[in-house]
Amino acid sequence: MALSATLPIQDSAANLLQASSTDVDEHCATLGRWRLSYDQRRAFRGSFTQLSLPRLEVFCEITSQQVRQYGQLGADSFGIGLPWHGDGEVNCNGASVAGSQVIASIDAEIDMCTPKAFELRGVVASAVLIAELAARLDIELPRAVWHQLRVIEMAAAPVARLRAHLAAIHETITAAPERFDDPAARQALEDALLVEIMDMLPTAQPSDPGRSATARKRTVDRARELMHGSGDRSLSLLEVCKAVGASPRKLGYCFQEVVGTSPMHYWRAMRLNRVRRDLKRASGAETSIYDVAVQHGFWHFSQFSLDYKRHFSELPSETLRRARLVA
Repeated sequence: MALSATLPIQDSAANLLQASSTDVDEHCATLGRWRLSYDQRRAFRGSFTQLSLPRLEVFCEITSQQVRQYGQLGADSFGIGLPWHGDGEVNCNGASVAGSQVIASIDAEIDMCTPKAFELRGVVASAVLIAELAARLDIELPRAVWHQLRVIEMAAAPVARLRAHLAAIHETITAAPERFDDPAARQALEDALLVEIMDMLPTAQPSDPGRSATARKRTVDRARELMHGSGDRSLSLLEVCKAVGASPRKLGYCFQEVVGTSPMHYWRAMRLNRVRRDLKRASGAETSIYDVAVQHGFWHFSQFSLDYKRHFSELPSETLRRARLVA
């Protein structure tokens, strides 16, 4: 199936982006039009590779530690991702990814938790392009992937073929990236990727986590909403438990199932990332690390400093000092 005859192609050179960082905010800044934020849970190293073709973007992201990713791929974007390597499960909307499952979204908010040593490869395209191709090829798009990041069951064969294409692209980027300068090669590559995506979509079925898993996800969503939306003062875990009507033990089960960590670890990591961002924005001499820490619920200052260094490989005073130097 030659898709080049289906839609017009703008012949433009491929653009290759390769970046690495030890700071999650710097890492997110390399993601181009993706509007994502990450919360890290330990000292972080990340890399992002993106091959921009006329109609598609092919990416590979590697993160060393557990992170929560939230935001949007970009307005009107279609994205499909295949977990490549990792020390645990990817938690996405209360479901984990395995086998021939993929992560897919169309014009959706992103919110997922990834494990240590995680690699994700995939393709991003215009949602308009995917919709037009589907209409011309008489393919019904799965409504479940619109406006919500979902774990999707798909036929194993086209998923395996897409995985093979992504592996070959990565090998070419490493060994001979100049091959993507050839317009014919770019067109052939785009057509091959779009063929597999169009072959996968008719087989798509959203993963059903079951009623109990859905209830656990609702509990976690409410708890996270309270944790993230509590204004200037961070809520305590006791306050969160009371608000959602769950004991600490029950909330722990729910968090472990949905986001792959305990509520205590999630809560601490979220607040540490908030402190770090506040310190990175500080420029005046009047900023007090102690005041910022207390504002985000840390009352034991020496333990806060130890946790901060474990997360970010530097003391809070070093973060503040660097912020003042660049101000």
